[in-house]
Amino acid sequence: MRIDKDLVAASATPLVLGILADGDLHGYAILKRVDELSGGRMQWTDGMLYPLLHRLERNGLVRATWGLSEAGRRRKHYALTPAGQEALAQRRAQWEVVSDALHQVWSALPAPRAAEAWA
Repeated sequence: MRIDKDLVAASATPLVLGILADGDLHGYAILKRVDELSGGRMQWTDGMLYPLLHRLERNGLVRATWGLSEAGRRRKHYALTPAGQEALAQRRAQWEVVSDALHQVWSALPAPRAAEAWA
């Protein structure tokens, strides 16, 4: 299933902030976590993630520090700042409103047949 790019873009910031709420990670680990959380249905690329991380860093929502990987390579690790934790709480509240509204709309519709659900 292909996920519309507008939906991916809208969910990217709260998803990354939520992933980093569990602890500091480097970019590749964030990409792997997105893949795991979505059951492989959301496959982000470096070209999508790193501009987002840089924007979050410029906006003070994450901080980046250099560290070493298990193999001894230098990697940038990203962590939430206090402003990032606040932004995550705000985004979560916003998404809960959207999710609740969608759930209400969709629960009133007849259930889609399997072929229609993946169209």
